[in-house]
Amino acid sequence: MFDDDNKYMKRALNLARRAQGRTSPNPIVGAVLVKDGEVVGEGYHLRAGRPHAEINALNQAGEQARDATLYVTLEPCSHYGKTPPCVDAVIAAGVKRVVVAILDPNPRVAGQGVNRLRKAGIEVRVGVLEEEARRNNEFFFKYITWGIPFVTLKSAMTLDGKIATYTGDSRWVTGEDSRRFVHQLRNVYDAILVGIGTVIKDDPLLNTRLEVEGRRDPVRVILDEKLQLPLDSQIAASAAQQSTLVFTSNQASEERAALLEDRGIKVIAIDSDGDKLPLDVVLKALGKREIMSLLVEGGGQVNASFLEAGLVDKVYWFIAPKLCGGNRAPSPVGGRGVARMAEAVRLTSYNIDRFQEDILITGYLS
Repeated sequence: MFDDDNKYMKRALNLARRAQGRTSPNPIVGAVLVKDGEVVGEGYHLRAGRPHAEINALNQAGEQARDATLYVTLEPCSHYGKTPPCVDAVIAAGVKRVVVAILDPNPRVAGQGVNRLRKAGIEVRVGVLEEEARRNNEFFFKYITWGIPFVTLKSAMTLDGKIATYTGDSRWVTGEDSRRFVHQLRNVYDAILVGIGTVIKDDPLLNTRLEVEGRRDPVRVILDEKLQLPLDSQIAASAAQQSTLVFTSNQASEERAALLEDRGIKVIAIDSDGDKLPLDVVLKALGKREIMSLLVEGGGQVNASFLEAGLVDKVYWFIAPKLCGGNRAPSPVGGRGVARMAEAVRLTSYNIDRFQEDILITGYLS
């Protein structure tokens, strides 16, 4: 039985991943209904406000849900939100057994869904492929626990640690396959963040350039303490088509802010001491806007600020087999750095992949 539990939970996890980046502020969830060794229904949560995974699976199964086993990647909800509680539908359908990958950290659920099922006489097993389920919903777990987005830092450098030449030329550090993968990330993350230096230097669009069905652009977040964002930049020109937030100091020009807002940019002024905006305040503001995940694609100073503040959860680090040299060529992490090697930021776990000739290291920070 337990081998079957793993098999069907794996199927449910794969279903859930189809909705990556589409359900915020809800988790991604997959559900599979099995009866007499056959899948009779399955589904996943498409987006916030739409029926949950369990409901889609039950609707597909119909009467065959009675006495079936339900495999679900996250504990069924037990409260009213935009949709009714899933546990009520599971109980009413006559499901005999429920296998849950991981409990819901949302305080409004947090074990209550499982307790309701057990009180109704349904057999419940919890913890099947739990760690994989946690990784599946790493955005949601961070957001629901702390109220701020899951922060991923993405960078690309040459073998000698340069993100551009000494003249500032950075097109392109990595190959086409690596760049396509970055656009796949943009298609999943709720928001993308850069500093004003990157905007002035590169005039980027920060959109998602993929020819796939359902493609969507992340919310653009710009750190711009003095409101230097050029009015003729690609970001300003496309603000009506792609949501854009600019964080600035409360000392910045109100007239300049009005010009940017006329172009469709939301300007958010926050208290600031010195030359850097407080990143914790920025993340809290994003959390209040139900942004669960943030992809940081900044330069060395922005990257250093996030790392020094201990705000990075995950990194995607590309290494291209090229050598640029140059004392003035920028590196991916600036700032003051650490005094001793023992103080270096370490990855707690990581994977190494290849994209043509490039190497990608993906890892988590403690």
